[in-house]
Amino acid sequence: MYQTKQKSEGSANHLLVPFLFTTPFLIPFLISGQSTITINHVMINPDSNALPGRPLLADHDGNRQSSTPTPVTLLVVFSTLIAVLGSAVTGLASGYSSPSESGIMEDLGLSGAEYSLFGSMLTIGASVSSLVNGKITDVIGRRYTMGLSVAFSMVGWLLIAVAQNAWCLDVGRLLIGVGVGITAYVVPVYIAEITPRTVRGAFTSLNQFSLCCGFSFVYFLGTVASWRVLALTGVFPCVLQMIGIFLIPESPRWLAKVSRENELEATLQSLRGKDADISQEAAEIREFTKAFEQESSRVLDMFQWKYARPLIIAIGLLIFQPLGGLTAIAYYASSIFESAGFSSNVGTICMAILQIPMTGLSVLLTDRAGRRPLLLVSSAGMCLSCTLIGMAFCFQNVTRLEAATPVMVFSGIMAYTVFYSIGIASLPWVMLSEVLPISIKGTAGSLASLVNWVSSWVVAYTFNFMFDWSAAGTFFIFAAMCGLTLVFEATIVPETKGRSLEELQASLTNFFSKDTTIVD
Repeated sequence: MYQTKQKSEGSANHLLVPFLFTTPFLIPFLISGQSTITINHVMINPDSNALPGRPLLADHDGNRQSSTPTPVTLLVVFSTLIAVLGSAVTGLASGYSSPSESGIMEDLGLSGAEYSLFGSMLTIGASVSSLVNGKITDVIGRRYTMGLSVAFSMVGWLLIAVAQNAWCLDVGRLLIGVGVGITAYVVPVYIAEITPRTVRGAFTSLNQFSLCCGFSFVYFLGTVASWRVLALTGVFPCVLQMIGIFLIPESPRWLAKVSRENELEATLQSLRGKDADISQEAAEIREFTKAFEQESSRVLDMFQWKYARPLIIAIGLLIFQPLGGLTAIAYYASSIFESAGFSSNVGTICMAILQIPMTGLSVLLTDRAGRRPLLLVSSAGMCLSCTLIGMAFCFQNVTRLEAATPVMVFSGIMAYTVFYSIGIASLPWVMLSEVLPISIKGTAGSLASLVNWVSSWVVAYTFNFMFDWSAAGTFFIFAAMCGLTLVFEATIVPETKGRSLEELQASLTNFFSKDTTIVD
């Protein structure tokens, strides 16, 4: 995502490539903490995760749902790794336009305007597919939707690799964008629906971690490889994921949605282990899926009052994500550093390296610290970072203080990268996959992802105009938006750690089936 106009140099850069490519495959085993892939963690008290003023669900005997840790099987780990390969493709696509810029423009004779159009085709394609990604996911299932996104991306990368003109480049980039738009929605939804509640946040956060690894991989490889080789590199994870899709199970929640009861139990048993007791979880999935499906069958039904809170949470988080300056700093970090008088090469390399361990830290903390605390810390830190950058540009025109601008801008952007990576980077997509009921997940998910891509495009398009108007003012506006995000999270967003999807969604919608007991 970080677009720079200069290539970084240094013989050590290429040594990071194998590490960046293989790191996502190691994180799930770090999460599990044991060689047997069985989670060893502290028991979660359901009362501690209750929403203020919201009841918890109980089973038919009036007892609270069991909080016994559920083992994480190898199949869950493998399925998650196959899913996040699509996220790696997104990272490769986001970072591709930076190291390949000079090579493409020189080899194909593209003008600056033509290359800008090429770069923007990714967002355009993603916005288009966001209109239907949720519906597709509901109709053909999570697994085959990932296969569809891989097909679009693979064809797109191949077109770019063999392109001899701007038209072929643009079509290839557009197709990758379509695949990226589908992946952004379906991957976190699939992971959230197959993992046990105790590790759901961490495993779903791997979506963003894999994206960061993909971006950094293409950035560093771009210092030693041509733009055509980089494009062919994007095909590799597509091929792996396409093969893997035939080896992983479908989401049990989707199987319940389409009334494939026998497959539901068999799939859930394979995901939880042959010795696991899945009766309660299977019953919950059936009961709540059936209840919500009976309540909603039309697109406009997602605007019912009872769905207001989950819809506001999902859309609000995904709108605020880019409006807080994320897209601007990601796309224009190079020009920001140059305007401050700091080396763009050094700055962007530091950003690319820093976000890997920070996003990895987010993965490890999501199910320990909780979603809400991480979001609050992330937004507060981003607000302070943008304020620091704004003050730095104010000092730029003040005698005896202008020397502080480069250091303050670098420090502010590094701090922004840290705070963004530990929360806002991944958790909005995690919570989208958690809070939306199965009945509106497709339509509401499409709407939320669409507004996210549109907001990203608005920020990316207007940033240069705003920056020319006032560099300091631009970042003060971003700081204000981060402050609004903080208020939104503090007042609207609940904690979802340790709660089943059915329990959480029922609590948020105030909807309970006839046989469900409410515990005070």
